[in-house]
Amino acid sequence: MQVDELVVVAEYNSAVEAEMAKSILACAGIRAQIENEYMTTLYPGVIRARLVVSERDYKQARTLLRLRD
Repeated sequence: MQVDELVVVAEYNSAVEAEMAKSILACAGIRAQIENEYMTTLYPGVIRARLVVSERDYKQARTLLRLRD
């Protein structure tokens, strides 16, 4: 079984924003994780929450979140 690399699809100023984006992806069947979720809460505006997805889902995730490359 080959494991896909995780890539950062977007960064957010708050864990709440990242969680909303993660929910959008989950509805489309894309698994995502939030990195720095707790650190963002402790240090708002300093550390950003990073939403990561598998490399194969990157383009579709960017499209669903309406992000530009």
